[in-house]
Amino acid sequence: MTLVKKLRDAIHRFRLRYGLGQPYKKIESSQVEATTFALIWNEIITTFREEDIISDQEHELLELPPNYWNIRVIRWPCVLLCNELLLALKQAQELADAPDRWIWLKISKSEYRRCAVIEAYDSIKYLVLTVVKYHTEEHSIAERIFDEIDNNIQFEKVTEAYNLKQLESVHSKLISFVEVLMGPKKDLKRSSPHSASTDEGLLFENAIEFPDAEDELFNRHVRRLYTILNSRDSMHNVPKNIEARRRIAFFSNSLFMNMPRAPVVEKMMAFSVLTPYYEEEVCFPKETLRRQNEDGISTIFYLQKIYEDEWNNFIERMYREGMKDDDDIWEKKSRDLRLWASYRGQTLARTVRGMMYYYRALKMLSYLDTATEIDIRMGTQELASHHSSRQNRSLDGLNSVKPPSSQKLGRAGSSVSLLFKGHEYGSALMKFTYVVSCQVYGQQKAKGDPHAEEILHLMKNNEALRVAYVDEVHLGRGEVEYYSVLVKYDQQLQREVEIYRIRLPGALKLGEGKPENQNHAIIFTRGDAVQTIDMNQDNYFEEALKMRNLLEEFKTHYGIRRPTILGVRENIFTGSVSSLAWFMSAQETSFVTLGQRVLANPLKIRMHYGHPDVFDRFWFVPRGGLSKASRVINISEDIFAGFNCTLRGGNVTHHEYIQVGKGRDVGLNQVSMFEAKIASGNGEQGYANANSSNNEALGTILNQQFLIQLGLFTALPMIVENSLEHGFLPAVWDFLTMQFQLASFFYTFSMGTRAHFFGRTILHGGAKYQATGRGFVVQHKSFAENYRLFARSHFVKAIELGVILIVYAANSDLAANTFVYIIMTISCWFLVVSWIISPFLFNPSGFDWLKTVYDFEGFMNWIWYRGVLAKADQSWETWWYEEQDHLRTTGLWGKLLEIILDLRFFFFQYGVVYHLNITSGSTSIAVYLLSWIYMVAAVGIYVSISYAQDKFAAKEHIKYRLTQLIVITLTILVIVLLLKLTTFIFLDLVSSLLAFIPTGWGLICIAQVLRPFLQSTVVWDTVASLARLYDMLFGVIVMAPVAFLSWLPGFQSMQTRILFNQAFSRGLQISLILTGKKSN
Repeated sequence: MTLVKKLRDAIHRFRLRYGLGQPYKKIESSQVEATTFALIWNEIITTFREEDIISDQEHELLELPPNYWNIRVIRWPCVLLCNELLLALKQAQELADAPDRWIWLKISKSEYRRCAVIEAYDSIKYLVLTVVKYHTEEHSIAERIFDEIDNNIQFEKVTEAYNLKQLESVHSKLISFVEVLMGPKKDLKRSSPHSASTDEGLLFENAIEFPDAEDELFNRHVRRLYTILNSRDSMHNVPKNIEARRRIAFFSNSLFMNMPRAPVVEKMMAFSVLTPYYEEEVCFPKETLRRQNEDGISTIFYLQKIYEDEWNNFIERMYREGMKDDDDIWEKKSRDLRLWASYRGQTLARTVRGMMYYYRALKMLSYLDTATEIDIRMGTQELASHHSSRQNRSLDGLNSVKPPSSQKLGRAGSSVSLLFKGHEYGSALMKFTYVVSCQVYGQQKAKGDPHAEEILHLMKNNEALRVAYVDEVHLGRGEVEYYSVLVKYDQQLQREVEIYRIRLPGALKLGEGKPENQNHAIIFTRGDAVQTIDMNQDNYFEEALKMRNLLEEFKTHYGIRRPTILGVRENIFTGSVSSLAWFMSAQETSFVTLGQRVLANPLKIRMHYGHPDVFDRFWFVPRGGLSKASRVINISEDIFAGFNCTLRGGNVTHHEYIQVGKGRDVGLNQVSMFEAKIASGNGEQGYANANSSNNEALGTILNQQFLIQLGLFTALPMIVENSLEHGFLPAVWDFLTMQFQLASFFYTFSMGTRAHFFGRTILHGGAKYQATGRGFVVQHKSFAENYRLFARSHFVKAIELGVILIVYAANSDLAANTFVYIIMTISCWFLVVSWIISPFLFNPSGFDWLKTVYDFEGFMNWIWYRGVLAKADQSWETWWYEEQDHLRTTGLWGKLLEIILDLRFFFFQYGVVYHLNITSGSTSIAVYLLSWIYMVAAVGIYVSISYAQDKFAAKEHIKYRLTQLIVITLTILVIVLLLKLTTFIFLDLVSSLLAFIPTGWGLICIAQVLRPFLQSTVVWDTVASLARLYDMLFGVIVMAPVAFLSWLPGFQSMQTRILFNQAFSRGLQISLILTGKKSN
């Protein structure tokens, strides 16, 4: 495209986007393009109703009805025509004396107003001539009236022939007439005008025949007419569901974006979708939905409150589909209930439903590619009048039989699939295949695992779905053969059938499980492209329609090469669960939209970061597959596909006009484990960068990525992207709302997680895959669990920084000025507070007093538990050893660097002892050396008491108590002598704690590094015992502010409001959830 054409195209799109030009020619209902679009639009709205994000009423308001009652214009959705007729009536009354042309030009300035007027007139004309019996005098009268009106309209004599001041009266009469038709009992007296003579009864009394009250199609059109006549307010709140509004807005905006022209289905590129699955939830069982947590909250109750409008829509749909009573939902409609819940979690059922929209979209597009104008026009009539036996009379007096209209037609029951000729299924299957790599499906079948039954049910209901798994065949004598197997469900045989079986050279899982799972199944994909989809993703029908356009990008040159990876935008759908999920969603959204966009263009350094991307299958299969599976170093398997692509001369692009849903972790513990995995993976990438330093291209790209992802750029993209998506003022409001919900605490805490695990991996390597879990988070996490997860990454570091700030405040001259001290240290204190308090601030019931008491008791039990072969969540000792695993696998340089870093704790002692009053201002090195005497004495006291406890506590209790008395007496005596004989003061004792406690922790950390040399000595038992004491001390320090805030009245309610505020705005009764008081 030349520069001039690009400029013209940009100007044209700018005018369209901001309403500066005529966006369309006036499309009338006779044109096939409008009818085709109506079919597509109605199918989109139908999927919305099937997903329960809109109600039956909203479905009617949003659909584009076919041209049924001989209406001459496009029947726009009611949401666009609301209030337009009343505005037209007002304009006509104001210009009652003006010529017809002036009035009509005024009305026609709004296309929707023009269509509303014409549709209302044509509908009223049809209704009157329908309810008045044909071949009667009254019918002839009605025909003559409408003929006269039509003639006056044609010759522009309406204002001369009629008094437009009476339009309001006519309008109210018409509303009454339509209300009669809508009522279950139609009152003849309300709809018939009185004759001049009361003896003659009612005019039209014997000539009116109301339509069948059971004719749902007729009633539907009457309801639409009533909405057009009676709506006085704009329907900006339709649909009410936030997700439905977002999807409609994105789909509409995407149509104005630059995208390749889609070919017909027969000539499009074939593609496959590949999803790795292990043992995650397929579809929630009834028991899981009913099971209550410790607060008495079940999953189904939680979902009902989080998605209250969607639950009401679901119940409405169930009643329409035959449910008689609410109790039937657990018996007759249990499968629908389980699916409804599963479609709101991060389950395989949700992912499969979303990806199968590709198949549904391709079938519909294949039909539209081959359908003639007559097929489409008649097809819309068939959809509008499906399965009806009612005969409608035509307006020209002929008793012709029209296509049957539906008796009790399901409101969301119409579908384009009713029009298919048969070839659409084959065309779609030739162009699309969905392979789910269920690695252990064979083992699940053998064990009778319910997951296997659910996977079989998914295959049974989705004919384009294929399942790949690894089959282990035991031959005896310990010999095992391994096969990659592909199966499908045969609809004719009504059973699962095997398609391919390929023998493997050995066991599959040599490297990381997820990439191995993907790589063994890639041979079963077909077509030119493959889209990698994770198990916690979703898709939308309206987005699936644009897949043909996206695949055409492979034929376009970006720079000197065609793309080999097409980046796809993600939508994080878990943001509405809680404020924490919203923060994570906002952060992720900025990364997968603006971040990826900038990396791709203009920087040209985008890699592959997630599973929605589409790969050139023929390019990647002979070049090592989609992901690397080497253990540890390839823990973030996705990014290495991007490395591989760059190193082999590929090209990566990013496209914003199509999106795929993505779920993220919704609890702080889950989020932290996920970010620990990512940060550890980044550390391994650092190794890869170092090892690839001779590759200039890869090194340049990685260096630029790390540059643009530094401090400021981690928060700025979120604000910028919000401004682009929603506008500047909504972005500012969202930012302020986030601050009130303490988002800064979360982001600061999150940064600590990344820094800790990235640094540890850089020093020692050994990244681990973190199984984060994808469930709903409404359960309170115990203090012991939070301590195990965050002690080393946050709590200890926060306490260390807090001690530094206290020492600085006690000894610095600048700290004498309170204001200066606050200004200089406020950001550091904020870091300390956020790292300590965030795990409890974002923990349901985190500041409940009773739970805090129970948590502390559980923490102390965990600290002192000494069971044999205990797990980390049962015993402190097991956890402590697991926390040192990275030191066992690190090299000599890693150990040396760890010791050097641990030496920082000795600086506390060095700095504090010279400020003790007992030193009398001396700066001699002897002061520091003598201070170690007190350190040795403290350790000696602890060892003495520990030795006495082990030797005498069980059987000779009096000796143990006597030893304690002697040690305590001697300690007090020494302190008294120091107070009397030296310049030692009591404040020196407090300051000494700030000096010697960090020193002790530094010695413990160094001892952990030297564990191979110390473990066999008596010293190691002392180290372990001291470490237990330190962790208990840290736990008490962390618990103190939590206990204080729990004791404060009202703080728990405030924390609940902060945590679940987003869900409140969507009807979440969180007070019921946290107290467990269920309403009927």
